[in-house]
Amino acid sequence: MARPRTINRDRVMDCAEQLVQRDGAVALTLDAVAREAGITKGGLQYCFGCKDDLIAALIDRWIASFEADVRQHTPPNASAADKVRAYVQVCAQMDEATRTRIVGTLMTLLHSPDHLRRIRDWYTGWLTHDFCHSDEARQIRTMFFAAEGAFFLRSFGFITMQDKEWHDAFADIQRLIMPASPAEAADA
Repeated sequence: MARPRTINRDRVMDCAEQLVQRDGAVALTLDAVAREAGITKGGLQYCFGCKDDLIAALIDRWIASFEADVRQHTPPNASAADKVRAYVQVCAQMDEATRTRIVGTLMTLLHSPDHLRRIRDWYTGWLTHDFCHSDEARQIRTMFFAAEGAFFLRSFGFITMQDKEWHDAFADIQRLIMPASPAEAADA
């Protein structure tokens, strides 16, 4: 099989995620990813450097994609509550393939304190909106934790939910805080 002359980084990361989904986090080696992507190990190293750099690229891509989705659902001049509502909405709309891809990527973090620190920093960014200083702030935090808990319970296969039940649960989570605008209050 002829090797491609240029390496598509996104395609390689797709292959790395597929490998982790299929064979588990321990299967994520440079040799295995190169085989999966149909490129040489040297080409993979030229493109990403080392395994840690590949994992960092996967994390960065996941965060950028998730943040872009959240921004699409966040109104201009958004409050902390609006941002968390958008976060919860994006979590609620994730399909099975996306959940599986994210969990596979997160599983690789358990082997690297540096990568785990990146995710901790990302969560810290979400949880720095004066949480716990007011009733609304505590409700926002509870909504955030409920969404994350539901996401991980379903994604790790600890619970099985049909899509309707999933969407109903997220509708309940979103009702944990009062609507932000009079229009939303009228819809409630």
